[in-house]
Amino acid sequence: MDRFQEMQIFLAVAEEEGFAAAARRLKISPPSVTRAIAAMEERIGTQLMSRTTRSLHLSEAGQRYLEDCRRILGEVEEAEEAAAGSYTIPCGHLTVTASVLFGELFVAPILVDYMDRFPSVYLNALMVDRVVSMADEGIDVAIRIGHLRENGQHAIPVGEVRQVICGAPAYFEKHGRPQHPEALSEANIVMSSASHLLSDWQFENNGDALSFRFDPRLMVSSNAAAISIACRGWGVTRVLSYQVASHIEAGELEVVLQAFEPPALPIHVVYPKSNRVPAKVRTFVDFLAERLGADPALKPVAKSRG
Repeated sequence: MDRFQEMQIFLAVAEEEGFAAAARRLKISPPSVTRAIAAMEERIGTQLMSRTTRSLHLSEAGQRYLEDCRRILGEVEEAEEAAAGSYTIPCGHLTVTASVLFGELFVAPILVDYMDRFPSVYLNALMVDRVVSMADEGIDVAIRIGHLRENGQHAIPVGEVRQVICGAPAYFEKHGRPQHPEALSEANIVMSSASHLLSDWQFENNGDALSFRFDPRLMVSSNAAAISIACRGWGVTRVLSYQVASHIEAGELEVVLQAFEPPALPIHVVYPKSNRVPAKVRTFVDFLAERLGADPALKPVAKSRG
């Protein structure tokens, strides 16, 4: 077995956190995986992994070797893609990530249109309500909502969204429309725990930050559930403006306390910096930026009293 194959096996074991899972991923036998790791450790002269019947952990040397394996295998893949012409023709597999509701509402329709235009590209969409590490999880393109934390990335701004307090008109007619955020302490609050952007309710008043701690009567693990409950007239929730744009337009929900909203959050299309960007990434980023940048639901609206 050559060293590139050994590196691929080591990388699979580290990422899958197990020999059997790595064997399934690589479609080889578990004993082959065990022999490859043992041969690597014997040749290198140090232990790369500590293994028990229940867990697997990389040693310090193993962690450094893992980083080198990712870099070397990435360079080999890049060289092969260049030889195959992928830097001029969009082709191959591409992985994109976005939050669940944003992905369902905005990214999914773009994916099918892109694939119709570029039939040689195969897309994998990872839609999760967490910030995915692009390097660790092999992400080519990410749509980020909020202020960026990752370095070494290209970021194209495509819009902004507001953090809005909303409820059904029937709820406000029964309980009154709050005129100040502190009035929410008396409201029925349904809070989504899917994102820190929605569980930490911050406000502003003439540029000064306002912070209140509310005790929600109902916590749910998805944004869609919080929106559904608010639409039923049970209480108020905080969501991102794009998530309820259709409900507001239909009159099912009403936004309040607009004057106290914090600044709008930016939306970026993000991809890794590289001297050579594959055609599949370049064309997909351009496609996303054009479509998302033209969507009126991703444009901020001026604050008003209410």
